[in-house]
Amino acid sequence: MARLPRFRADALDLIACSRSLRGRIALTGVLVPLTVVMAVVAIDGISLSLVLLVLAALSLSLWFTRDLLMAIAGPLNALSEASARYAKGEATRVAEDGDAELAALAREFNAMVAAVDERERRIVHAALHDGLTGLPNRSFFAEKLERAVARQNDGHRTLVAFIDLDDFKLINDTLGHPTGDALLREVGRRLQAAFPDAMIARFGGDEFGMLLPALPRDADCAGFARKLHGQINCQVCLGERLVPLTASFGIAIGPGDGADSHTLLRAADLALYRAKDDGKGTYHFFEASLDERVRQRREMEEDLAQALHQGDFTLAFLPTFSLAQRRIVACEALLRWNHRTRGPLSPVSFVPIAEECGLIIPIGEWVIRQACQQAARWPGDVAVSVNLSGRQLAHPALLPTLVQALASSNLPASRLELEMTERVLAANADRNQATLAALRQLGVRVALDDFGMGYSSLHHLRTFPVDTFKIDGSFVRNLRGQVEAQAIVRSITTLAGALGIATLAEGVEQAEDLDLLAQQGCDLAQGYAISPPLPAAEVAALLAAQEADCVRRALR
Repeated sequence: MARLPRFRADALDLIACSRSLRGRIALTGVLVPLTVVMAVVAIDGISLSLVLLVLAALSLSLWFTRDLLMAIAGPLNALSEASARYAKGEATRVAEDGDAELAALAREFNAMVAAVDERERRIVHAALHDGLTGLPNRSFFAEKLERAVARQNDGHRTLVAFIDLDDFKLINDTLGHPTGDALLREVGRRLQAAFPDAMIARFGGDEFGMLLPALPRDADCAGFARKLHGQINCQVCLGERLVPLTASFGIAIGPGDGADSHTLLRAADLALYRAKDDGKGTYHFFEASLDERVRQRREMEEDLAQALHQGDFTLAFLPTFSLAQRRIVACEALLRWNHRTRGPLSPVSFVPIAEECGLIIPIGEWVIRQACQQAARWPGDVAVSVNLSGRQLAHPALLPTLVQALASSNLPASRLELEMTERVLAANADRNQATLAALRQLGVRVALDDFGMGYSSLHHLRTFPVDTFKIDGSFVRNLRGQVEAQAIVRSITTLAGALGIATLAEGVEQAEDLDLLAQQGCDLAQGYAISPPLPAAEVAALLAAQEADCVRRALR
């Protein structure tokens, strides 16, 4: 019995230890075996006091076990319920109280929930915003437009503007992509600052969108367009550099231009397309007639593909006359299309469409092959020239196409000349310079078309390997009686002569101009004064007759 107070003191120490979760677990692990041992001893009939002590220890053990289960089960149930709610997408937190271990577990759960929520916010933001400018992207724009269109009416209108930067690729190529990126960010900043109530989005590349919902009936949309035009057609300061910014845009206003988001977006896109047709730095509101123009364009694209497949294209040839030799020395291949329902079409009406939709590549390859095959049948050293568009010049299949066309026709490369404008060459100067060098290495000649029309620069003339300048016909038509026109032609021929480049006058309509051009130092001429464009059979006959005449004169 003397040991009972000491036992009580030990029990009190154990109860104090049980205030922590680990203490309760440890205490339970001690009491249960101890109770069992004491029970065995009691069964042997040691003493009544010891039996009572055994019963007390057993009761205490059961109490600690119940308390332990309640201390663990309650918080764990709370965590389980919180996890189930979070799995359903509900915002949830658990209380961070109780035992230190369970409180730590609750804090870790809450931290995990916060981290997942933050990661999801970043993922959603990235999915709905442009990484470069931070603006909403096309998906976010479409979502907001859907909501705006659902609430629109005649007194609650929706304005959509599609914005496209002009010549942005040229800025990237000449000033570098970092400058181009800085310009895109500046455009977004300017638009947000000027139109704080609008949603500004970047669709990708150099395309932006603007959404103005809830416009009243009397809103000044024309004034809005003028303000927008001023914000994106100016000089922009990027660091220490002034960069010219020009852009075109199209505007559509619902519900008049579209009762649903798809129709309204399409209307704005059509208006932008019309603005781009009108020139740089312009804008256009949607008109119903634009739908008809798009339909006709789509039909033209389909007809072009069908014409290429069915062999409806032909070539005509415009002779080139040597002013010194007084004979035809080359012919320019011109694409012709006799449409099955519309009749003969001017290349001006379909070549730009073929350029934009990409059909110019297979059509251009066909022209090169046909021109080489025709020229191979011509007598002597008569050459053939073929026009190249910017897309053709940039296409990687150009050189293989030329090699195959020359090989299959057995035409010497020196009898093929490729014509392109300086604007085409300047669009990507470094790449095109390498392409021209490869053409020259192949033996193909290069002509600079429309020389003197405002794009020429001494830098390009020095860096681009060119064989011929083609003087634009506007100078030639005014040659007689205009000293200024004669001075321009003379300056071009003098410059070309100093660079070792031949000159060709386009659009010569009067025979008298031939002698005058020769006096100004011009080498070659084209135009109705010599011959109009001729079908392949007629040009072959003309060249054969010329060859026979040369032989007769040589025999005299």
